[in-house]
Amino acid sequence: MRVAATGSKACADYTRFSFFEIVSSETGQGFLCYNINMGRNYSDLLKKSLDGARLELLHLLAYQAALLRMPLYLVGGVVRDILLGRAVNDFDLVVDGSSAEFAEYIVRKFGGKILIHSKFMTATWVLNEITFERLKVPILQLSNVPISFDFASARTEMYAQPGALPTVKRSTIDADLYRRDFTINAMALRLDGEDFGGLFDPLGGQKDLDDKLIRVLHAQSFVDDPTRIFRAVRYAVRYGFEIAPETLNLVNAEARGVLAGLSGERLRHEFDLMFEEEQPGAMLERVKELDFLHVIHPALLSASSQQLKALVDKPEQEFGEFSVPDILSFKQTLGWVLYLLNVSGNDIEAIVKRLAFPALLIKAVRGASFLNTDLASFKDWKPSQWTFKLDEVPALAVYAVYLVKQESVLRDYLVEWRNIKPYTTGYTLLQRGLEPGPKFKEILTRLRAAWLDGEVQTEDEEKKLLEELVK
Repeated sequence: MRVAATGSKACADYTRFSFFEIVSSETGQGFLCYNINMGRNYSDLLKKSLDGARLELLHLLAYQAALLRMPLYLVGGVVRDILLGRAVNDFDLVVDGSSAEFAEYIVRKFGGKILIHSKFMTATWVLNEITFERLKVPILQLSNVPISFDFASARTEMYAQPGALPTVKRSTIDADLYRRDFTINAMALRLDGEDFGGLFDPLGGQKDLDDKLIRVLHAQSFVDDPTRIFRAVRYAVRYGFEIAPETLNLVNAEARGVLAGLSGERLRHEFDLMFEEEQPGAMLERVKELDFLHVIHPALLSASSQQLKALVDKPEQEFGEFSVPDILSFKQTLGWVLYLLNVSGNDIEAIVKRLAFPALLIKAVRGASFLNTDLASFKDWKPSQWTFKLDEVPALAVYAVYLVKQESVLRDYLVEWRNIKPYTTGYTLLQRGLEPGPKFKEILTRLRAAWLDGEVQTEDEEKKLLEELVK
């Protein structure tokens, strides 16, 4: 709203509006007035949801924001989880002003360094030893204290075309909340000044939390960003909520068409996030019911979410570590391998191409599919035969099949057999005057097989066998 006024005190005359611009009739200069009507105060719940170190740092930032007259808010999923009584570790901080200016001020006062991302109007304050010295935080407690804070300017988003990544511009906290995905993520808790812990909820997010509903903010939400459909499913399963009927009706042909045009990396990331959840199988079944798997690629319809019951956060210590792609966690990588375990070779090739799998993940899903299909034909093999065959398969693939089949031989391989090697090495053979070549491999393989199958059990017995092989 834009109004004329004779002085700055005119703000008080327009308190029924959330935000508006007043233009002085004397100078022609405009200034913004805000009337953010806070609802119930949740300062006590906020204190319970954050550990001591985070809460102290949050109070520190809130006090500085008040000095600068820059309203500071917790926004989004952190507010949702606080209202649900859940502990939180990470949070989004929104400044009703310039996040870069706020971060620069904080660094000048408390040290550290800042990373400014002008395109997205965000800034990161990275704490360092100087910061902790100034704040008098013992260095031994650093593991309990966040090492960085992310600030964002209140902003609005514009989509050049359906499914495109948005462009942003500075705005107000009201507009910032209106750009978000669901009502339960469109709430803010005020941090600065006397309103600490005050809830700003212009879109009814708290009521939808109480009613256990996932609801979008406008009819074009899934067309603007169809990945929100995956998010709706994740939240619904995670919290035991329902997707509002009018929101489900927006999962239509237009939204599916936009989804089909998204990049493989962007689509794969949505699956990655589901694999990190406690109930990924239920989420993927819900996505399948919404007919989204077919849209991404028909081959995904043959994937089985039932295998995800075997998904673990990390392997037991006896299995050691497994190689995973840099861009994925262990759980995400294992999730993909289990999910695609029953998919045929041709369909796997189609999926890994459509979703732009990294190389290590491609090898793991191929290896697990092969092993799962052919496992029965290996039953009567010796340990050496098992070992040499399984050496051709990524260890994570072997582990995935073991989790599903509980075949003891696979555990023996992972825990013991794959680590068995002869004392003799290629250098040993060179010292004996042998010429490098295929014979080296034959001898070393035969010696390893003898250890695996129990033919030799001591170094002396290995030396005797080596003499026979050399002759």
